[in-house]
Amino acid sequence: MAMPLLDVRGACKTFGGLRAVQDVSFSVTEGEIFGIAGPNGSGKSTLFNLITGIPFAPTAGEIHFAGQRIDGWPAHRIARGGLARTFQKDAEFPDLSARETVMLGSSYAGGLSGAAARRATEAALDLVALEEARRDLPSGDLSVYEKKQLMIGSALVAKPRMLMLDEPASGLTRPEIAALDALLVAVNASGVAILLIEHVLSLLLSVSQRLLVLNQGQVLTEGDPAEVVRDPDVIEAYLGSRA
Repeated sequence: MAMPLLDVRGACKTFGGLRAVQDVSFSVTEGEIFGIAGPNGSGKSTLFNLITGIPFAPTAGEIHFAGQRIDGWPAHRIARGGLARTFQKDAEFPDLSARETVMLGSSYAGGLSGAAARRATEAALDLVALEEARRDLPSGDLSVYEKKQLMIGSALVAKPRMLMLDEPASGLTRPEIAALDALLVAVNASGVAILLIEHVLSLLLSVSQRLLVLNQGQVLTEGDPAEVVRDPDVIEAYLGSRA
């Protein structure tokens, strides 16, 4: 069996007496789209933080990426090692253009400058299909969906092997979610594995090859997405007991 690209082994995170993530283990293979679901407060974003070192490492457990143990590495080293992420809240520099914003990412995560940074910036904006006419507008003037394109482009500019997306469909209309679906498929087809947290189950079911569900910081179940969402324990976690 091939070595997984990302291998999370017994990850835990405690804050005082709160166990936010408890003994979570899973792996993602090269080129896979792996979905993570769970009710609010189930530990999804905390798990992302542990993996990327932003802003903290695990209390216990190990994170391996591309055959190297990375928990404890500084965040910029993890990013330059091929693991990029986005956050729940869209973050842009409103007075910088889309091009300038992505170029910042090329410097931080890719260590690029000059012509190499410009080429990488255009390639990332092409991949997320941000219209040429919109690329020199201030980022603050872009639409909600265009800001999602910009956010993903800024993560892709360093050509990561894995892209971690934290609720990218938040705030989008149904047609925009369909466009995001196509965008994720295109990014994945370019050779980038995707680890996706999302509350929009239709998007998760459409793009994910496997789906993991967290509840109260623990793995509730993992497997084929269509089977996972029919699991009675998953239904109860989302909707509550019928008793």
